[in-house]
Amino acid sequence: MEKLIDINSYPVSVVLKALLKDKTTGKNIIFATSAYTENGRTINEKEHITEEILKGFGSDIIQPRVAKSLEEQAERTRTKAEVFTPSWICNKMNNHCDEEWFGRKNVFNIENGQTWKPTVEKINFVNKKDWQKYVDSKRLEITCGEAPYLVSRYDTTTAEIIPIHSRIGILDRKLRIVNENTDNEKDWLKWVYRAFQSVYGYEFQGDNLFIARINMLNTFVDYMRERWDRDPDEKELKKMTNIIVWNLWQMDGITGTVPFGKPQEEYQQLSIFDFTVGINDSEPEQLDCKIYDWRSNESLTYRSLKGGK
Repeated sequence: MEKLIDINSYPVSVVLKALLKDKTTGKNIIFATSAYTENGRTINEKEHITEEILKGFGSDIIQPRVAKSLEEQAERTRTKAEVFTPSWICNKMNNHCDEEWFGRKNVFNIENGQTWKPTVEKINFVNKKDWQKYVDSKRLEITCGEAPYLVSRYDTTTAEIIPIHSRIGILDRKLRIVNENTDNEKDWLKWVYRAFQSVYGYEFQGDNLFIARINMLNTFVDYMRERWDRDPDEKELKKMTNIIVWNLWQMDGITGTVPFGKPQEEYQQLSIFDFTVGINDSEPEQLDCKIYDWRSNESLTYRSLKGGK
């Protein structure tokens, strides 16, 4: 099986530190799972994922669900209700959304059971600038796991690499539109950034979120290589990573807050009196997750978008 995730190689190694950041807390994302051990020590769910811990694991530990043992997959399903959707179902659901948007079927591909055939003609829009509206239209994958609805580098149930022309993710579709409607690298980059800025996803478990971010970053590299026959430079990688880290964030989807509450390090130093009265036993302080609206150039809380406070 081809290694799907490699933290020691380009492009991940260039921006690894940034990929681990949590924009809400200002710290790193946390594991939110006790599935990992380091030198015989079980990693605590609330422990931050750091470069040092990852490098201590080795490059083969953080891998997609399909590369994990069946026993570990079953355990994660039992404890976190983790299940991943096959690419053909992601395609079917994304096709339904696009049918609503375009008002017609078979825009990006034609389904045939559990397979599909990509359309080859340039995608037609009724109005000249509608392609830009499509690229800017916001999409959210809830409890995104490794983000198979957003990007489809590989099938999450078979680990098979999917060629670019056959990819079916929401972002993959936007990038196809950008490819078809730009003729120079400057415009292409502008609209690729905007395409990434328009797709969002949240996930509870830190390892899944980290993999999702890597899948997004590798997708950027894949499309630039395919279109311009070059790799993104460090400045381009850093700009894209900042977008990805804002748009794919760690969250308890039920509460709209950071998993397990505000990081312990941010609490005020506890006194002996605090232990006496039991303050340390109180519920952890909740922290609303922040996301970014790139068009209005401001951050806001996820709950505020749902009509909350």
